[in-house]
Amino acid sequence: MSYRTARQSDPELRFSDTEIRDLAIAWVTLSVAFALLFAPVHRGKSVGAFVTMVGLSLVTVGVAFLLHEIAHKVIATEHGQIAEFRADYQMLFLAVMGALVGFLFAAPGAVYHRGQVTQRENGLIALAGPVTNLLLALLFLPLVILPEPFGTIGQMGIWINLFLAAFNMIPFGPLDGKSVLEWHKGVFAIVFVPTVLLAAYVIVFVGPFR
Repeated sequence: MSYRTARQSDPELRFSDTEIRDLAIAWVTLSVAFALLFAPVHRGKSVGAFVTMVGLSLVTVGVAFLLHEIAHKVIATEHGQIAEFRADYQMLFLAVMGALVGFLFAAPGAVYHRGQVTQRENGLIALAGPVTNLLLALLFLPLVILPEPFGTIGQMGIWINLFLAAFNMIPFGPLDGKSVLEWHKGVFAIVFVPTVLLAAYVIVFVGPFR
């Protein structure tokens, strides 16, 4: 997710210690939450299966989340913004608690950017995250035909990235879809409709594992 707060001239793309810390905490927490969802150790899954799933989630969920947020930051910086990611610790706690009961709401934080932007620029900043997830889904696709564990990594990568792309394109609250819709209804429809349909098919009929 991205969130506009308030144009700086030629800001540099750099990461503060606080930002790196928040990215790392969100990466690990989201990975654990997804592992609890996919391999619920509290519901009888073995500790070994859970630990394996944490590792798989760090590679798939972690990369999907991290590059999504960095994409927001890169595009915001290119449009003259000062941008940093901040974790939402309440939402991270909710993600873990939700995963324990079989439901996951993945909103770990947002890239906050400061400076004057047009509605178009704000829409492009928001769009960068979901589009990055769609591209990552394509990059994970070839892994599906490879032997384990690469096949499972590929399928999980596709599942997670399509889920995150569709979820973040919902035009509600701080999610990316709202900013894209406010900028250009046509662009929103072109991205939102096929993304949601494809994500729904993969989530319902394919699943995250081979």
